[in-house]
Amino acid sequence: MAENSLEQQVTDMLATAGIHVNGPNPWDIQVHDNCFYKRVLSQGSLGLGESYMDGWWDCHRIDEFANKAIRADLYRNARFGWRTVLEVLLAKVINLQPKGKAARNAQRHYDIGNGLYQRMLDKRLVYSCAYWKDAGNLDQAQEHKLDLVCRKLRLQPGQRVLDIGCGWGSFARYAAERYGVEVVGITVSKEQAALARELCKGLPIVIRLQDYRDVREQFDHVVSIGMAEHVGYRNHRTYMQTAARCLKDDGLFLLHTIGVNFSKTSPDPFIDKYIFPNCLIPSLRQLTTAMEHVFVVEDLHNFGPDYDRTLMAWHQNFNRHWPELQGEYGERFNRMWNYYLLSSAGSFRSRNNQLWQFVLSKKGIPGGYEAVR
Repeated sequence: MAENSLEQQVTDMLATAGIHVNGPNPWDIQVHDNCFYKRVLSQGSLGLGESYMDGWWDCHRIDEFANKAIRADLYRNARFGWRTVLEVLLAKVINLQPKGKAARNAQRHYDIGNGLYQRMLDKRLVYSCAYWKDAGNLDQAQEHKLDLVCRKLRLQPGQRVLDIGCGWGSFARYAAERYGVEVVGITVSKEQAALARELCKGLPIVIRLQDYRDVREQFDHVVSIGMAEHVGYRNHRTYMQTAARCLKDDGLFLLHTIGVNFSKTSPDPFIDKYIFPNCLIPSLRQLTTAMEHVFVVEDLHNFGPDYDRTLMAWHQNFNRHWPELQGEYGERFNRMWNYYLLSSAGSFRSRNNQLWQFVLSKKGIPGGYEAVR
């Protein structure tokens, strides 16, 4: 197909979303290499992200570009290359998050250097959506989120809590310091575990390098913040059953996860290849199906728009500290990471992605659960 015809196809497609090639608006794209058009048409979202990493195009506001493109359904209607089709088919028949491989998948993101996350995140190293209600900055918003979780769980001094996917121990530290509980945190990231142990010294916290499927103890409460996205749809049922097995009959399970509006069985090709290998954002249907005969849904809270603001704060921190990071990571990583943060912010702004907090009980709370906001 002639190059100018490919260019016209992409130009016309973007125009339906109010995006113009080489236009004057901050969300318009500036194309530097005409090979961009063929790559996007043949490879979809992977080609779009990779061509940005390669410097084939630029955009002053990638977050707004993504917002407009998603609201116009351009991503859903885009063509997919053969590789993407193959990955979709494989995901339907293969468990992409078995034991062992799940650890390797996580390590490809979380073990790329604690220094990066220490510069990008808040002072407590919370790598999940903040809660911006009554907050003036990222540090406050993340503390508000941690406190929200503690209040939803009705934590009491002396209780023992399991934190599935504990990250750098941010929830564990907050809950131990402010609510007097004991916490067992599990992660499959060696880098996270090492730093979490250092940060949690002196507190009643144990950090384990362990797959969630191997935990066999019971706890007063279970919490999982930003972990369900890494479970994989074939493992949702096992994930719920494991949480229930580890939860006392009168305890609560707080599940904090990114959600998507429709069920998928394979991840976004760009995110899968460069950011979160084999990560799959669950739908409400997938999660609630996995909960059947396991949990009672006591409360469901959606504050997805807060993730837009969180990601933009991370983006600002990352770029402010980039001079300290560039020697280790390089320019292509810079473009990849900026694209990841900004396109993700645009996805939440478009309301394509959500942020859900479930409060779950095993048998239902007598008299009901009073929602906390």
